[in-house]
Amino acid sequence: MARINLLPWREELREERRKRFLLALVGALVGAVGVTLIALQYINSAVDHQLARNAHISEQIAVLDERIKQISDLKARRQQLLERMRIIQDLQGNRPVSGRIFDQLVRTLPDGVYFTEVKMEDRTLYIKGVAESNNRVSDLMRNLDSSDLFDAPSLTEVKATTAGQLDQANVFQLTVRQTRAAGMEDEQ
Repeated sequence: MARINLLPWREELREERRKRFLLALVGALVGAVGVTLIALQYINSAVDHQLARNAHISEQIAVLDERIKQISDLKARRQQLLERMRIIQDLQGNRPVSGRIFDQLVRTLPDGVYFTEVKMEDRTLYIKGVAESNNRVSDLMRNLDSSDLFDAPSLTEVKATTAGQLDQANVFQLTVRQTRAAGMEDEQ
């Protein structure tokens, strides 16, 4: 029988398979590196895109914060203006009241009595004056009580003083509350 040496053929086939394997391995390695680079590129572009979106949102937040500050400043100015308007309206509404108060004070003032000081705080009038007698002070208090503009006169102090040899005067202090009269509500 003839002996045929098949070893070199097998050796060449083995060598060719090994080269194909190494070539496939290098191809797979290059492909994996390529896919990895493409994935990294995609991820980096997605991160850059998100960072750009975040920067845009930050800019818009800064713009909105500025607008909010402007709005709060405008609200504060509006509140100040409303307060001023309210004060002006109160002053306009109370303008006829002071005239009516003085008119009623004159109408209730009996003969022989005059005021030295009239002061008003929170709808309460503090009156200081001089009267010829205690009866005149009583008349004044009755007149104030019967007035539609005043209520609850309260005598604080009465002192008898001698202005001269024959004249005697009574210095008095009283308080009276201002009430809302029906005529004043109609005027406003």
